Amino acid sequence: MASILGSCSTAAFASRPLSSRTSRASIPSLSLSPGTSYGKKFYGGIGIHGKKRPQFHVAVTNVATEISPAEQAQRAAAKENQRPVYPFAAIVGQDEMKLCLLLNVIDPKIGGVMIMGDRGTGKSTTVRSLVDLLPEIKVVYGDPYNSDPEDPESMGAEVRESIVKGEELPVTMTKINMVDLPLGATEDRVCGTIDIEKALTEGVKAFEPGLLAKANRGILYVDEVNLLDDHLVDVLLDSAASGWNTVEREGISISHPARFILIGSGNPEEGELRPQLLDRFGMHAQVGTVRDAELRVKIVEERARFDKNPKEFRGSYQAEQEKLQQQIGSARSYLPSVQIDQDLKVKISKVCAELNVDGLRGDIVTNRAAKALAALKGRDKVTPEDIATVIPNCLRHRLRKDPLESIDSGLLVIEKFYEVFS
Repeated sequence: MASILGSCSTAAFASRPLSSRTSRASIPSLSLSPGTSYGKKFYGGIGIHGKKRPQFHVAVTNVATEISPAEQAQRAAAKENQRPVYPFAAIVGQDEMKLCLLLNVIDPKIGGVMIMGDRGTGKSTTVRSLVDLLPEIKVVYGDPYNSDPEDPESMGAEVRESIVKGEELPVTMTKINMVDLPLGATEDRVCGTIDIEKALTEGVKAFEPGLLAKANRGILYVDEVNLLDDHLVDVLLDSAASGWNTVEREGISISHPARFILIGSGNPEEGELRPQLLDRFGMHAQVGTVRDAELRVKIVEERARFDKNPKEFRGSYQAEQEKLQQQIGSARSYLPSVQIDQDLKVKISKVCAELNVDGLRGDIVTNRAAKALAALKGRDKVTPEDIATVIPNCLRHRLRKDPLESIDSGLLVIEKFYEVFS
């Protein structure tokens, strides 16, 4: 772990059309109605309003999340037989990328990370290896949106209504979810859709939650994000802006929370990202090909060991993985007590202003990332060194004014940092 922090510090110094919108203002207008049973449990009245015929009963179905303890045990057993994931602790080099990912796990409000670099540098492998390190969170049992029983901003409408009525909700602990968004996904699958067949055959207007619902309070990973279709980019922009996804179709409207850590990866040679989406990523990590011959040999040998016997290879890194997991858990609990001096806040904003960074996201993200790094190091106070480590990753993708320009390597940010903080 120390190598990650130390190396990063050094590096820092050197098909159906579906309309989807998000609006927090639409939340109070949700019309709630009790669920109706048709042989299985439906989650009714999740923000559905509009034209209603008497013969229809509003329902939201999500059979995938409503599981019994016996089914949970079966899934746990099945998990052992799933395709093994390369251990995060076994990733050689790429310390900047690893640190950005860890900081986002510690403080999801940083806003995600965009990883750009050469092909074959382990971008996707590193992101997917993060699954083993993700901590557990409290969720309402059986809720399709992973609602937080203590945070109204992360609750589905049905859970919120139950709490208002004073009902006791079953709560369980579950790992933070990582959802892959494939490039070929349809808008219906991403946003969720109305099950018209069920409406015609059973007389219910049923909503099937999509990937955004599944990713609530989790991680949404988009590989080759720079190749994502524009209409899906618009959906992500809307959800990332407000934290809510609203699906409107056939005269009804369904809103649900969609707060997620957005992680994207891609190769800049295959095309640049739209500036609007690029700005939604809290941090930007650049990944280069390892040039040191000995390191390259080590990577090849480690990969060969993993391919030969994944279970044995994962076991050899079990202790390091558990240590890193504990460090992340401690940092998450320690984060609220971390302080940053007013003088450092002013200097961060001065750097952003003199670099002509649009908006205030740069200021906010830098403050959050510096506090997360201090928590990861076990300190309760942010130092200028913490800021120097994270500020290039927080600002360099926000400097580009001309779409034809390339993203700054971070040197411009560091030069301005020295100028202001000296």
